[in-house]
Amino acid sequence: MRTVPAPDVALPETELAPLTTLRLGGPARRLVDAPSAEAVVDAVRAADAAGEPLLLIGGGSNVVVADAGWPGTAVRVASTGRTAERRPDGSLLLTVEAGEDWDAVVAACVEDGIGGLECLSGIPGRTGATPVQNVGAYGVEVAELLVDVDLYDRRTGAVQEHVPAAELGLGYRTSVLKGRDDAVVLRVRFALPGTAQSAPIRYAELARTLGVDVGARVPSAVAREAVLELRRGKGMVLDAADRDTWSAGSFFTNPVLAAADAPADAPRFPAVDGLVKVPAAWLIEHAGFRRGHPGPGGRVALSGRHVLALTHRGGGRTADLLALAREIRDGVRAGGVWSWCPNRCS
Repeated sequence: MRTVPAPDVALPETELAPLTTLRLGGPARRLVDAPSAEAVVDAVRAADAAGEPLLLIGGGSNVVVADAGWPGTAVRVASTGRTAERRPDGSLLLTVEAGEDWDAVVAACVEDGIGGLECLSGIPGRTGATPVQNVGAYGVEVAELLVDVDLYDRRTGAVQEHVPAAELGLGYRTSVLKGRDDAVVLRVRFALPGTAQSAPIRYAELARTLGVDVGARVPSAVAREAVLELRRGKGMVLDAADRDTWSAGSFFTNPVLAAADAPADAPRFPAVDGLVKVPAAWLIEHAGFRRGHPGPGGRVALSGRHVLALTHRGGGRTADLLALAREIRDGVRAGGVWSWCPNRCS
């Protein structure tokens, strides 16, 4: 695996919008570029010592910045470096710095004949964010591959090395790291099979695209291209020239609930502990919203390819995006599609 150092250059600008995939939001009071794990720790410690509000930003693909901006220090996690170590059982231990571009990591693995991550191709953002949300796509989740993480604990001021994945509370798009600001991911380790074959193809749509049965394996490079093809068709591969990709990905998550609480005619899929997962796209469409549905002034809109993404069409503000999100949320409630939503949606 290649290890590519990042230039030690501080960003003079304080604008945050260009650092996000939505291209929305105001400036930070101060913006610090942190090109190494040590620089991240130093920047966080400095902000804490100054008593400033702290915002960590990586690829900006899962963040919505307020129009007023950030009233303190924003630290851009830009640490890079990755290594792969063969283990006695033939598997590989892949160690990746938090600031590495995630899709670049996946692409490098595939190019180097290392399978296991290919179904997570095309996901924007940085590697340090993948365990926070337990990133998943096309039948594979980070939780299946994650070994441990290195964290900076803001409460104690110490670096915690090799925190096991089992202690992170990984669930559907969540972990104990989500929604808290006292732990900063510095480094992530994954266990990969050590062959060029893909993970078993579990997602029916991907299996159809590949022309194989569910459960089959294919060369990881073939699976990656198929995943990218599917994601491009849904506007989920970033393209600066295509404003339908100016989004934060799927803005709405699939609710996981008791089977009795799901709409009777809604599709449902098995989840943990006997619960079921209901597609948010189904709920949105059955509330009357269609692809491309415009928000205020047409400056924002639902994606023209699928209804889970809110997109910035240019010239918009964060307030426009949030107004569209509320319109969709309230429309699902008012339409009666989701009978339990008034008590459980926010």
